[in-house]
Amino acid sequence: MTKAPTRERLLDTAAEFFYRDGVHIGIDALCKAAGVSKRSMYQLFDTKDAVMAASLDRIAGDYEAKLLPPDGDGRSHYDRVLYVFEQLDEASATDGYRGCPFVSTAFELKDPEHPASVVARRHKQSLTDFFRHEAEQAGVADPELLAIQLTMVFDGAGARVVVRAEPLRGLAKETAKAVLTASGWLGGGQ
Repeated sequence: MTKAPTRERLLDTAAEFFYRDGVHIGIDALCKAAGVSKRSMYQLFDTKDAVMAASLDRIAGDYEAKLLPPDGDGRSHYDRVLYVFEQLDEASATDGYRGCPFVSTAFELKDPEHPASVVARRHKQSLTDFFRHEAEQAGVADPELLAIQLTMVFDGAGARVVVRAEPLRGLAKETAKAVLTASGWLGGGQ
């Protein structure tokens, strides 16, 4: 079995550590776990901040692939939105779930201009954009507002899992349905 390239090992380890233990993990521990020298890390990245940002970017594709329904899957726009919340409900019941990695990182950093916060904001916006697109396609009256509300439900549900240390058990999907109903979007073939 061949060893992954240094950059990928470092980013994979960083993503795992930052999600599990928080962004304040030391460089020494990170490099040791990745099997990468500090010198090699600094040859690849100027700062730990750059490692954090790159590790978030690296996980984004897999995270979104697990969360969002595939294009052209035959679901109605309403069901495509609910699919996201079904995935969240399921994820909340898995060992090691600690909420949205983008929200966690931005919350811990508390600096909106930190490179990792900028990456986190960009990826959170892509979820909001997904919700807005589905609402627009369904002809919802205010798709922008609804997209923001759905993102808030998503982020709040993830935070609840972390704070309560218990799975959602369908609560995310049911709350999303309530928000959709309040918006006038009643489901069906839309």
